[in-house]
Amino acid sequence: MINRRTFSKAVGLGTGAAAVSLSGLQTNASAATGATASPQPSGTPTPTVPTITPGTHTGFRTLKQVKAGVLDIGYAEAGPSHGPVVICLHGWPYDIHSYVDVAPLLADLGYRVIVPYLRGHGSTRFLSRHTPRNAEQSAIALDIIALMDALKIEKAVLAGFDWGSRTADIIAALWPDRVKSLVSTTGYVITNVKAQLTPAAPAVEHNWWYQWYFATDRGKQAMENEEQRIALCRYVWTLVSPNWNFDDATFQRTAQAFKNPDYAAIVLYNYRWRIGLIEGERRYDRYEKQLAAQPSIHVPTITLDPALDPFTPPGDGTSYRKHFTGPYEHRTIANIGHNLPQEAPTTFAQAVVDADHL
Repeated sequence: MINRRTFSKAVGLGTGAAAVSLSGLQTNASAATGATASPQPSGTPTPTVPTITPGTHTGFRTLKQVKAGVLDIGYAEAGPSHGPVVICLHGWPYDIHSYVDVAPLLADLGYRVIVPYLRGHGSTRFLSRHTPRNAEQSAIALDIIALMDALKIEKAVLAGFDWGSRTADIIAALWPDRVKSLVSTTGYVITNVKAQLTPAAPAVEHNWWYQWYFATDRGKQAMENEEQRIALCRYVWTLVSPNWNFDDATFQRTAQAFKNPDYAAIVLYNYRWRIGLIEGERRYDRYEKQLAAQPSIHVPTITLDPALDPFTPPGDGTSYRKHFTGPYEHRTIANIGHNLPQEAPTTFAQAVVDADHL
């Protein structure tokens, strides 16, 4: 999930308070999806994504594997093979099914949509048992660069939430030539580990309870027990998406991805590394040094703030606006929680299309 320091302005706000303060900033998600297409400078209107009910789709038609970098990456693919590419990146505790409705919406508009399982999730596997199960932020970003290279994708629209937002932000900041445009949920979420060492306000720390849990032996034992970690992940879903009435089948489709043999190691590494409890690998030091400087993002960007997400900073995105120096638009999505693309797929897909036309 997002950088807790980004959330530092949310002192005193729980999920319900965030909803009250933010939901009035913009029309609700269903209304936003029905916006009229706006003409671009060229005179060509931006396509309007058809409105669908979340949960219309339950699976992907095409699942593939490709060797890329240190991984054999599993991914879903939809749309024409020669269409403009959109790469959709999931977060924790989620998987590719966060985009199960978004992908066909974009594919029907002619996009080639790639939705990879991040390292430690689903059918993605390390090629060697000797590779460290590292999950620092630059390692995950380099996985996606390797995936693009393996699939011969020179440039793509990147769209994500949670770990996916961070990964997309990093690629846009460090390798902007690979990014046509960006959709980043909860804004700029590149982690500065040193900044993470400073305590946040109690209300902020409270929202990150699982991060501190993972720092303990008890949390480690829970994550390494498949049944317990699946129960924990389901509980997190209910906390961060209070209006999302998902059913057992929806959760279980995603929970299969949590059975990856490296899942516990990757999740524990990520959260322990981010709060400075473990050191990263030297091979990534040069990237992490660049990221610690909080580099600007110059590519065309739309940032999305789900109003019921307890990790969303209150306001209109001004707390991170300075990081985006190219064409830019911010949207607050009312009545929606953390898993934005699955809770409001039409809204998310429209943001992708609009970012592509900025």
